[in-house]
Amino acid sequence: MAVLPSARSPAMLVLRSGLTRALAARTLAPQVCSSFATGPRQYDGTFYEFRTHCLKPSKMNEFLENVKKNIHLRTAHSELVGFWSVEFGGRVNKVFQIWKYDNFAHRIEVRKAVAKDKEWQQFLIPNLDLTDEQEIEITYLVPWCKLEKPVKEGVYELVSFQMKPGGPALWGDAFKRAINAHVDLGYSKLIGVFHTEYGELNRVHVLWWNESADSRAAGRHQSHEDPRVVAAVRESVNYLVSQQNMLLIPTSFSPLK
Repeated sequence: MAVLPSARSPAMLVLRSGLTRALAARTLAPQVCSSFATGPRQYDGTFYEFRTHCLKPSKMNEFLENVKKNIHLRTAHSELVGFWSVEFGGRVNKVFQIWKYDNFAHRIEVRKAVAKDKEWQQFLIPNLDLTDEQEIEITYLVPWCKLEKPVKEGVYELVSFQMKPGGPALWGDAFKRAINAHVDLGYSKLIGVFHTEYGELNRVHVLWWNESADSRAAGRHQSHEDPRVVAAVRESVNYLVSQQNMLLIPTSFSPLK
């Protein structure tokens, strides 16, 4: 018959010591998570497609007029969130649009449907001749943010942040605090925060609304002098690689005005 070691034997003491260290390590191990990476809006499949068209010089008005006359053919297949012309920031003669999809299967169905839509194709093919290049990104609305709609017309600002490699587990919470500092103090109205899934990784787009470009400038100057905002932003910029701002003017047919 095997003899078990007593509770105070050297073997048992060594075993207990090892178990204690293992349990302590498990208890103290940090749980790495992020408010960007978890939540119902990531799990339900809904995503937003960002489409940017760079147009040939002098073709902006013609392009927008053509889209205005025919956009109803495209919105019959899926939801258009917003359509803007770029006023400032980056290349001129540029338009930006956001489309909403339930999931990737939904987008595949929509792309097949529009390819078979003869009326839409009759408009689309010649209108592509007005375009120099296009960019497409797939983004998720972050879980702590819902898509808002302003109560009246204004201007929009899309701020694109390129963050350091490591993902939201590294910089997500600091970024959220910086955004909320602006929102809570009322310097601008937040429309949505989007995290890129396909495109440039570690990129976050923040869409703001202001009554006018002048009210946006005034709010920005005030926020830069607010120590609460400065402290939150200072923490977030430790993870920032680059940033780009675009002032967007909604078109007459844009759902977001």
